[in-house]
Amino acid sequence: MTPKVISLLGMARRAGKVYSGESQVQALLKKKKGNLLLIAEDSPGADAKFGKWAKDLNIPVLVEGNKQELGSAIGLSPRAIVLIMDRGFAEAILKVRRMSL
Repeated sequence: MTPKVISLLGMARRAGKVYSGESQVQALLKKKKGNLLLIAEDSPGADAKFGKWAKDLNIPVLVEGNKQELGSAIGLSPRAIVLIMDRGFAEAILKVRRMSL
């Protein structure tokens, strides 16, 4: 995970535009809400369940970092999944990711 992505995730968290954990993300996906889903590389179960669900809803999915990195990027304990609710933050993260490839 690049420092820029970590920075953007931190800003999105402080802005209240980040939801994490299975129950929160599941509730929002049921309502068909979200702009970007980040899944930890060391969480294949979450990718199988939530990745397909998000793709069916046309929400971009990134498999990025591990649980520890994802959690610390948003200032919390390790997280397998993080849902970005703000379109601007989602687009900025996707842009940074494309540039780093």
